[in-house]
This record gives sequence, structure tokens and C-alpha cells, in this order.
Amino acid sequence: MKSLLIALMVIVMSCANVPAQKRISMQNKAELLVSEAQGGTDQPSFAIIKNKKDFRNIIKGALGMIELEKEPAINYPKFPSNKKVVVYNLGRFTSGSHRITQIKNVSVKNNVLYVEVPAGEPSGGMEIQVMSNPWIIFAVPANYQFTSVELKYSK
Repeated sequence: MKSLLIALMVIVMSCANVPAQKRISMQNKAELLVSEAQGGTDQPSFAIIKNKKDFRNIIKGALGMIELEKEPAINYPKFPSNKKVVVYNLGRFTSGSHRITQIKNVSVKNNVLYVEVPAGEPSGGMEIQVMSNPWIIFAVPANYQFTSVELKYSK
């Protein structure tokens, strides 16, 4: 019963959540295109998005709109044609806000793309425990060669 209540709460929260798509130009040439608190996978993972069609399908699918006949008004960010576009699933969390709002820096070392993001602020007090599966889509320079992605949290 408790898991059913949690699942219902997650569905209600994700339906009420307006897509928060931000386009932030960074001096290190990384761009955060989309950041959502729900819709990702249970385990951390990444994929490189090859074209505009896949880009739109990933956003629609993660927001649970693939089955809808009429697509609601979504302001899709522009697909950068001269960069690598990466979708990164942060995994499953049981409480707190884990949504990424900024990319501070990106670097590649030993075929690992390190993405530096701000550390989450503890919210304090009593919180309702809700499972979340945050995900982000970001763009990096096209010449970056990597086989895995790792988030680095910094203050």
C-alpha cells in the first residue's frame, strides 16, 4: 500500500511539473539544454543523441507524452548541430531535490567526460520521501571523445 501511495504521488508530481528547459551558455562551451526531476532511468546511464528527431522523442518519452495524439505546447530547445548532445540519467533517489540546474565545467580525461555541477543544498526539516529519477540533456564540443560520463559535485 505504501509503495502504491508513493507511485501515485510520483505520477501526480510529474504531471504537475512543467518542463523546465534552460539553455545556459557556458564559458567552457557546455550547454544545459533540458533538466527534469522525473522521467529518467533507475540506474545512472548516458547516450549520445544523433539528430533532432531523437532529441524530441527522448524529451517527449521522458515526459510521458509519446502516446498522446496532440502534443502539448512544449518549447523545445534548439538542437545544436555543431556539438555532441548527451542525455544523462542520474539514477533513482528516494528524497530531496536532485535536479541539475547548472553545468559549471566539463573536461575529458582517460575517455571519461567529467561534468561538474553544483552540489545539492540540504533542505532541512521533515520531508516527504518521494522517489525521483532526474535526467539532463546537455551539449559539449563535438571534438570531445569519451566512453563514459561522470558527474562531479562541487560547492
